[in-house]
Formats: sequence, C-alpha cells, structure tokens
Amino acid sequence: MRVPVSRRAVLTAGIASALVGFTREPTAASARASRGPATPAAAATNGDLRRQVNAILATGVAGVGAEVISPYGRRQAFAGTPREGRFRIGSLTKTFTAVVALQLADLKLDTPVQYWLPEVARDITVRDLLRHTSRLLAPKIPALTSAEGYQAERLRSYTPEELAGAALRLGTAPEKWSYANTNYLLTAMIIERITGRCWAAEITDRIIRPLGLDATSAPGESPFVPGPHARGWASFGTGTPLDVTLLNPSMAVGSGALISSVRDLSVFYAALLGGELLPPARLAEMTATVPASGIGIEGARYGLGLAELPLPGGSFFSHFGELLGYHAWAGVTADGSRTAVVYVTGDVTGTTMGAMSALIQGGVGGTR
Repeated sequence: MRVPVSRRAVLTAGIASALVGFTREPTAASARASRGPATPAAAATNGDLRRQVNAILATGVAGVGAEVISPYGRRQAFAGTPREGRFRIGSLTKTFTAVVALQLADLKLDTPVQYWLPEVARDITVRDLLRHTSRLLAPKIPALTSAEGYQAERLRSYTPEELAGAALRLGTAPEKWSYANTNYLLTAMIIERITGRCWAAEITDRIIRPLGLDATSAPGESPFVPGPHARGWASFGTGTPLDVTLLNPSMAVGSGALISSVRDLSVFYAALLGGELLPPARLAEMTATVPASGIGIEGARYGLGLAELPLPGGSFFSHFGELLGYHAWAGVTADGSRTAVVYVTGDVTGTTMGAMSALIQGGVGGTR
C-alpha cells in the first residue's frame, strides 16, 4: 500500500550497502521446533538484535519490533512497541493469499483470469496475477494519500468489485513486471469464486488456525487492531505525525489487510519454506522466480507472492509490507531454517530502511 517512501527506496536501501555474509546452516529446523524458547546460544546474541532495533528506532520512527529464528533458537527485541504486539502487515498479506491460491487443486496457474472472472477482459493468467506480470494498475485510495483524505475516509468500506472496476479503467503499466495490489485483489476474488467462501475465511481455515497463529487475523471491515498492538503514525509529508491506527482495511483485501505479530510471521514463513503448507510441486512453482527490475535491486527476482533477493553466495526469500502507519519486512532462507521479521511504526526514511535491511540480512545470513 502507498506510503510516503516508495517501495523501490524501501528495498534498495541497505541492500546497496555492505551485505552480511550468507551461510547455509548444516541442518534445517522445522517451523514447529522453532517456536520453542530461546536457547543459551540465542540468548548470548540477543544483545546484537537489541542494538539493531535501537539503531532503527534512532532513525526517527515511533516504534520497532523484531524476531529472528534459527536452528539455535528464537530472539526478540522491541522498542516503543508492546512485546508480542500486533500490527498491520501490509503486503506480507500477499504471501498468505498466494499460499491459499496454490492450495486449490482446481486453480491452474496458466488458466486465463477471465475464466474465473468474466468481467476482467484482459489477456492475463492466474500466474500473471501472482507474479505481478499482468501490467494491471491500482486505483489511489484517498485515506492513504493525505491527512484530509484519512480523516474523511478512514472508515469507508470498499467492495472487491468496486476496486476491481476502478483498476480496470486505468489502462496498463508499460513494464512487463509491475507491482500492483490489484493482482492480489483479483486473486482473492478468484479464491471466493472457486471455494464459495470469502478470502478471509479461507486464510483463517487454511493457514491461521492450522499453524496456531493466535495474533493473526483478517479483520474484514473492522477498523480496529485487536489485542495489544502498536499504534500507527503517519505525517503524510507534513512533518506532523497523525495517529492512523484506526482504519477500515477493506481497500486491501487479498493484498494488504492482515494483522499479525513478529512471532506469527516467523512461524508462517518457516512453515511455508519448510514444506508444511504446500506440496513440493506447488512450492517449487511459488519459488520459481523471474527478474523483477521494478523492485530496484540488481539481481532481484519475484515468484508467486515471494521476492528473491541476493546475498553474497546465495539468496533469500522475502516480502516487504506497508499499510498506513506500519512497515514490515520478512526474510526466510530457502529451507525455512532461518527467519527474520521486523516492523516499524511511523514515517520511514532511507536510513530507516537501511537499518531494517541490515537486520533482515543479518538474520537470514548469520551463523547464530
């Protein structure tokens, strides 16, 4: 979703700086095992994570939370946010949506979108939606673009059909790979056409409940973040922060509406790459990537709901998320044995993104 700093600036910052060395672990840890308490080895390095979190906080954001999981244990650090607090995860939602789509046996990736959604008169496939190669565009949402728009429309409800219709009137993007929330809105609509149930119900029954993600929810039209949570802040370029925690996220169905925690996101990404959510053939489809120059990182690629970003000697899978007042980033190794998740509240800068990037790269590329 749109925020004052572009997605390209977010992903480029830090990656362009010195990268942390990538070391593949000798054995893979399952997602189930990685939920246990921190081991002495993990505790010994928790101070490093705290320093990284404090470095992010020092860039001027309101709060930070992070978790790193490896075969050696789990580490967490928080500053200005409640421990295990919940937050809007923005586009990390896309990975959840892609997983549900790939779990549906009736959904063939090379089927034309129009087969399921006759109203979409475009020569694009389901694979194009999930991979952002449809060249679709996304309509602007007033509540996300200005303080005035937020105050006037923060509680406004959108229907998927309304958003899809607006997007289809916008024309096409000039680039073959072009990131757009519309791709995952349409994927959510296809999920509903196939299952006869709404996207939120499928996310809940297929991912949230089976993995025990107690802090994760699809809020529908509710503007509230349930349970202990971080407050979202945005200045819309004015320099005056506004509390934007209250927001009806219906404009982000399929693409950015979910609420979660660093723990739940760590469990989810470890389970996904660890093979718990998809059969091998479908996971291979998800992680088969194509060049994604629009990300703005040399060597960056994108699969189906996952980006693949370079590290010296290898790569890792990742996604960045942003929804008004919240910015989140997750990284995971190809075998799911290491995950790193960080989120911030408030406005971000290139310096903020560089510090977040360092934490993610250190988490997935470290040795402890």
